[in-house]
Amino acid sequence: MTKFRKLNRPTGHRISMLRTMVSQLVKHERIETTVAKAKEVRRLADNMVQLGKEGTLCAARRAAAFVRGDDVIHKLFTELAYRYKDRAGGYTRVLRTRIRVGDAAPMAYIEFIDRENELRQSKPPAPQPAQRPPLDPWTRSKLSRSFASPKEAKSSEAED
Repeated sequence: MTKFRKLNRPTGHRISMLRTMVSQLVKHERIETTVAKAKEVRRLADNMVQLGKEGTLCAARRAAAFVRGDDVIHKLFTELAYRYKDRAGGYTRVLRTRIRVGDAAPMAYIEFIDRENELRQSKPPAPQPAQRPPLDPWTRSKLSRSFASPKEAKSSEAED
């Protein structure tokens, strides 16, 4: 693991908490937690879905070493892997909801996208712009002179 939030917990407690939260997210597909924890869970949950999409024995063992429960592993490698087979990344969404009453912590829902009963519909993929044919060198040279910045135009006039 690279840079991460410490969440004001010892290492063992933090890793155990994140493992449980990722497992519960996979199981229920939506959980409510604080914003900082949701951002950390998002990283780990996306990695677990990526392992599910690989589908190899090595990936299954790596996922089983992190998440808790055989039903969670089965869901990762069957349902979620099939749902996100065409998606390159960004399998989860964090939606800020409220301020918690006891300690004023900002709360958020973290959920998988493209599922039933999701809180917000996912955006359609942005269309790719059409490819323009390349300009020939003469036209490119003429355009670069006509749209040159004012400083370059003044310096070229002074040289003449």
